[in-house]
Amino acid sequence: MTTHIARPFGRLLTAMITPFDERSEVDVAGAQELAAHLVDVQRCDGLVLNGTTGESATTSDAEKETVLRAVLEAVGDRATVISGVGTNDTAHSVELARRAEKTGAHGLLAVTPYYNKPPQAGLVRHFTAVADATGLPVMLYDIPGRTGLAIETGTIITLAAHPRVAAVKDSKGDLFATQRVLRETDLAVYSGIDELNLASAAIGGSGAVSVVAHLFGHRLADMYDAFDRGDTLAARDVNLALTPAIAGIMGRTQGTIAVKALLALKGLPAGPVRSPLIDADDELRALLVADLAASGETVKEASDV
Repeated sequence: MTTHIARPFGRLLTAMITPFDERSEVDVAGAQELAAHLVDVQRCDGLVLNGTTGESATTSDAEKETVLRAVLEAVGDRATVISGVGTNDTAHSVELARRAEKTGAHGLLAVTPYYNKPPQAGLVRHFTAVADATGLPVMLYDIPGRTGLAIETGTIITLAAHPRVAAVKDSKGDLFATQRVLRETDLAVYSGIDELNLASAAIGGSGAVSVVAHLFGHRLADMYDAFDRGDTLAARDVNLALTPAIAGIMGRTQGTIAVKALLALKGLPAGPVRSPLIDADDELRALLVADLAASGETVKEASDV
């Protein structure tokens, strides 16, 4: 049993898309419907809003608040709702954190400042300012492939001393560095790379902030159930069965593009992506349908949409 693992935000969280309508405006009712589906059908413990998959780079502060308010109203009484507040401007991130707390968020996701590449001491100051800004627990988001800068292990260990830095969304892909964090801190580590969800759990990770949970949350929950009860063979079987779908969703194109296409094929709220992303074409949708079929999930043929 692994019940000793710290899970301050739950075990399985979805990095939720932001549904848009045909005019590319936030679909409030759609966000509420999708949130309820992810919690009630896909068995997710929580939702992370306004992150990478939620197209945070192209949504305004007001839209982020609208999405957060809508999802809290829909599922806030039965799921953890975390709001992304990361930017490459510390003052802006602090303001977003305060707005999220005022709106009712249960926690904050703070990504490494991107583009300006601060030194590690600058990261400590940035994340400390965000953590100091509210009374909410903070999940650091370490994703150097997108931000151009990793949060070094020593920096994470330093930040772990802050009473409101509770977790890391680990999208670095360096499991040995993750082991050092787990050994030297009390931080909860959530896999941010769906390809490594089970591997992360095996070294002591708390769970996942998952993109593929939009489609396979219920099966990821089965995987974690098996792992938690010590049935590692059953967990392995679920993990291997999902490999084709994970490879397709996370490998054929940008994840938001793939997920929105597949949700639409399943009749769930999604809508278009915002530029500079582009919507999936028929060829890509057909490939994604085949990827899901290889993992045992049937959706409508792309030509039917």
